[in-house]
Amino acid sequence: MRAMILAAGRGERMRPLTDHTPKPLLPVGGKPLIVWHIERLAQAGIREIVINHAHLGQQIEQALGDGRQWQVDIQYSPEQTALETAGGIAQALPLLGEQPFLVVNGDVFTDIDYATLALPATSALPEAKLAHLVMVDNPPQHAQGDFALEYGLVKETGEHKLTFSGVGVYHPQLFQHVVRGQPAKLAPLLKTAMQQALVSGQHHTGIWHDIGTPERLQQIDAWLNTTKNQGDA
Repeated sequence: MRAMILAAGRGERMRPLTDHTPKPLLPVGGKPLIVWHIERLAQAGIREIVINHAHLGQQIEQALGDGRQWQVDIQYSPEQTALETAGGIAQALPLLGEQPFLVVNGDVFTDIDYATLALPATSALPEAKLAHLVMVDNPPQHAQGDFALEYGLVKETGEHKLTFSGVGVYHPQLFQHVVRGQPAKLAPLLKTAMQQALVSGQHHTGIWHDIGTPERLQQIDAWLNTTKNQGDA
C-alpha cells in the first residue's frame, strides 16, 4: 500500500512560526513533525510515500529528499496554491496508483498503528467500501465531534459523535468526480459516501493530538521531551 502525507496547509493558526517554516517541518520531540509520520509508515512496511506541498514547499523537499535515509521512496505533489484535502489527493492520484491508499494529515501526532491499516492492503476497505476512517475521542477544542461510528460504519449523524483523526484509507474512486487542479474539500465526498453506507471506520483510543496552534505544539514537544528523558533515566 502507498501512503500520502498531507503537507500543503498554510498553517495560519500556527503563525508566526509558519511564516518562514512550513508547518510539517516544525520540530516536536527533537525532530520535524512530518518525520514522525515517515518513520511510523516505514515501520509499518509502507515504503512508497507521496507528500503534497504548497506554502514553502521547497523547504520540505530539501529537508526530506527522496526518503532514502528512512528507507522509503518519497515523491512530491506540488501545488501552486493549496487545493484543500480532496483536491490535493485528486492531484496526486497518478502517484498513488489504482489500489486503496493510506492518507495521513501532516499536522497530527498519533501512535495509530499504520500496519493494521495497510496489511493486507485491502483489509481496511471491506465489502467494496470507498473509505475507512480512524476516529478518536473528541478533544477539548472540538467537543462536538465530526461523525458517528455505529457497528463499523461511519455516519454523518448519530447519538455519540467522534472526531475524525485525519488518518484514513481511501479508494481512488472516491475522488473520481474531483477536477484535478481545482480546490475541493473532503467532507462532502465522505458524506455522500456515508449516505450509501460506503464508509467504514474504527475507534482509536491511544495517543492522538491535533497540533493546530503554537500552544499545542509546545505542549506536545514538552511531553515528548519529558517522556524521552524518563526513558533515558
